[in-house]
Amino acid sequence: QVQLVESGGGLVQAGGSLRLSCAASGSIFSISIMGWYRQAPGKQRDLVAVITSGGATNYADSVKGRFTISRDNAKNTLYLQMNSLKPEDTAVYYCKAFRLGREYWGQGTQVTVSS
Repeated sequence: QVQLVESGGGLVQAGGSLRLSCAASGSIFSISIMGWYRQAPGKQRDLVAVITSGGATNYADSVKGRFTISRDNAKNTLYLQMNSLKPEDTAVYYCKAFRLGREYWGQGTQVTVSS
């Protein structure tokens, strides 16, 4: 089992920045891909960014150039640096990990961007 705990969400004005963290614990060896997803009210959960164990990254077009995903394998922590935030970035942000064919989700952290 893998446990994921997100933190760092909050209320920020448009143009501001936040950094989300996702701490992984449990059977963390062999975790391959980790990622951030978000879900706005009434909408489906969408991919924001993913990163492989080797550091390769991929981003949703809507966040390219503004968000940066990174992972510290020594600290078992995933990060999402979010800059130039927009009201449309408002959502619950979830951390996801893939390990040996299974996926694990965190409980989510709310990000609210005011205009």
